[in-house]
Parts: sequence; C-alpha cells; structure tokens
Amino acid sequence: MPLPDPKKRNPITLPDGSAHAGTVMLAEAIDHPNFSAGAFTYASAFEPPSDWAMCLAPYLFAGSRERVVIGKFCQIAEGVRFITASANHAQDGLSCYPFPVFDHTQMTGFQPDTRDTIVGNDVWIGYGAMILPGARVGDGAIIGAGAVVRGSIPPYAIVTGNPGTVHSYRFSKPQIARLLSLKWWDWPVDLISRAEPALLAGDLDMLETLAPD
Repeated sequence: MPLPDPKKRNPITLPDGSAHAGTVMLAEAIDHPNFSAGAFTYASAFEPPSDWAMCLAPYLFAGSRERVVIGKFCQIAEGVRFITASANHAQDGLSCYPFPVFDHTQMTGFQPDTRDTIVGNDVWIGYGAMILPGARVGDGAIIGAGAVVRGSIPPYAIVTGNPGTVHSYRFSKPQIARLLSLKWWDWPVDLISRAEPALLAGDLDMLETLAPD
C-alpha cells in the first residue's frame, strides 16, 4: 500500500471525495521559523484552525528564543498543546511578575526560559495532552489523553496522568534497542511502504529483514 503524500496538506480523503480539513501534514500547514515537523507527521482538530502553529503552541511568539521540533510519522490529536518556554516567568527574584514585558525598552531579549521542546519520531500524543517547556519525548512513545508531560520521556514509553508518569513500555528492552537501531522512519519511502505489513503486524523479525544495508 502506498504511503500518504507527505506534501499534501490534507492527506485524508473522505468517502465523498472531499479532503478532510481537520487533519493536516504539519510540515505543509505550519509556517513558523521556530516550529518544525518531520515528514508524515500529522495533527487533527475538530475545528481546523487558521494558524496551526498558534493552535498547538500558543506561547511560541514571533521572536521567541525556543523551538518546537517534532520528528517524522508523529500523530497529534485534538486539543494537544505545547506550552513552550516563552510562557515561563522568572523565579529567581522576590516576585514572578514579568515587569520587563510591559516596557518595550526592556522587553527585547527578556525571556527567563529558552529551552526547546523536542518530540522524537513515531510518537502518538493523545487528546488534550499538554507538553510542558523543555520536554524531551523519545521515539515511539505514547502520550495518553490528558497527560501533562515534563522532563525526558524514554523511547517507547507509555505516559499517562498528571503529572505524566511512565505507565509501561510498548516493548521489551531488547525489542526497543532493536527498533532504535533500525530507525525505520529514516528509511527511503519506498522501503517504508514495503515494510508497512511488518509495522502493522508488529513483526520485528520481518522488519529487520527489510532494513537497508
């Protein structure tokens, strides 16, 4: 089965032949210098926003010093929000009140937190999840609906709750090591298409036989 066209903004075609406006390939829908998404990564919304970057990362302002970087083949559900570093207030003084932002002569360059938010490849982020500043989400992780995520999430972990905690892992440690070694998301597109049956069936042995030399 051929893969969806990663250059097609709306990759899902409904039975009536129309494009499903509520699902977009993020790389084609986002125009923000601090927000990037890899090929085949999509996001969905019940009411498609006019600005997907602002919808997903509302504090990623023009001139922000942090980035949101999302890998390939990620799946982002309705209501997901990335609360980026620009949202944070300074905590080293006697007050957290951001006095400088109300004075244009001091505002330039005033950003107490500049950490990037990084999401790996093949990550599923469920409905209403919140990713906090500086989070690092490993390849293959699942972020459960409504989870609030901070810090580093290991590859192929399943995270639930608030605060988000590792509930379990999708595979055994040896299997995870094999998957991370294969990095199937970086394979040529035609090879990924051939590997689709193995990916869907969870057949790691078959996947390894298809790996490029």
